[in-house]
Amino acid sequence: MQQGGAAQGREPRSWLDPCPLAEGSLPEVLADPLAPLALLRYPRFLVGMTGPRFTPPRFTPLAASLPATVPFVGPEAQERALGRAFRARLGANESLFGPTPRAIEAMARAAAEAWMYGDPEVHDLRAAIAAHHGVTPANVVVGEGIDGLLGYLVRLLVGAGDAVVTSAGAYPTFNFHVAGYGGMLHRVPYRDDREDPVALAAKAAEVGAKLVYFANPDNPMGTWHDAATVARLVEAMPEGTVLLLDEAYADLAPAGTVPEISADDPRVIRMRTFSKGYGLAGLRVGYAIGAAPLIQGFDKVRNHFGLGRVAQAGAMAALDDQAWLDSVKRKVADSRDAIARIARENGLVPLPSATNFVTVDCGQGGDFARAVLAALVERGVFVRMPGVAPLDRCIRISVGRDEDIAVLAEVLPQALAAARA
Repeated sequence: MQQGGAAQGREPRSWLDPCPLAEGSLPEVLADPLAPLALLRYPRFLVGMTGPRFTPPRFTPLAASLPATVPFVGPEAQERALGRAFRARLGANESLFGPTPRAIEAMARAAAEAWMYGDPEVHDLRAAIAAHHGVTPANVVVGEGIDGLLGYLVRLLVGAGDAVVTSAGAYPTFNFHVAGYGGMLHRVPYRDDREDPVALAAKAAEVGAKLVYFANPDNPMGTWHDAATVARLVEAMPEGTVLLLDEAYADLAPAGTVPEISADDPRVIRMRTFSKGYGLAGLRVGYAIGAAPLIQGFDKVRNHFGLGRVAQAGAMAALDDQAWLDSVKRKVADSRDAIARIARENGLVPLPSATNFVTVDCGQGGDFARAVLAALVERGVFVRMPGVAPLDRCIRISVGRDEDIAVLAEVLPQALAAARA
């Protein structure tokens, strides 16, 4: 070795040079002072000191074409970026009122049995859900939240190039799954801040859609249609098209929102969740109700052990305590009124809501609403907003406890002043 540590006959290397093991023998390389850094940079050479050069993952063409993205950035990621916790978590439409104490007790008991897998058939919970809705267990499938069930349904029905219809600005996780399986999304605009059933049906007929997404009540706007309108949408579905009716917020909606639809109607599948009114968002438990042949099809693709024992026990207990759900509905209504009052006091316009959030019109375009949102986040209030114009003139504020809404009342005027500066 020459003085300075360079291998005989070579220029001194830098940290940015190619891996030295590709050029010299192991004893010669280890004599180089920069070898420890090189070994850290190229850890594959620590095992066997041989092997192929790095090659990228061999993704499918479809996967390679997809963006590296997720539909939502979680509040935890935002807290890490801020370096502090939020003062008020009002952006994910969770229930800050929590689950029934019965569910907490049931989950505590089930935790002692967490060494066992959950029942892959989810037999008891499916039976309880079926009884609650007056259907048979053959009409019910339970999965890892509505998000998980959306992925399974798209996998079952949508192939490369198949047409799928949704609204421009509706739930982005559905779009995420459609893109992931190669479907072709066709979007129709909202009308008066509500999803447009007539336009959805017309577009489905135009493009020969296999699947149509419709949320009632709607996220992100909080608006809703009455049961008769939804029933007409079902009747308007073209032959061979399935209507995916997302009823995540139906437990909180006013009377007359949810239509009577036969569980055996092959034109529609309905999805519900324990994440909203029942306060169990952290468990990821959702279910779908539909015709038995379609529901049975989920067994072809679902993760049979995706729902653990603790989650099944918690959901069972929550479903059994409808009095708790009724109390949550009252708290949600009171909190919606409080958010609406705060919005009006600050010169903003709250939209009518049938959900556990209030969408607030900031009165200008998307840039201003994004500035308001950023100012709220900077001041410790986590909220979200629609991502598509003209809906993005709004911010979306989840209901919360009195102390959470008090923080909103304190911070919103400051955020508006910062956005207008």
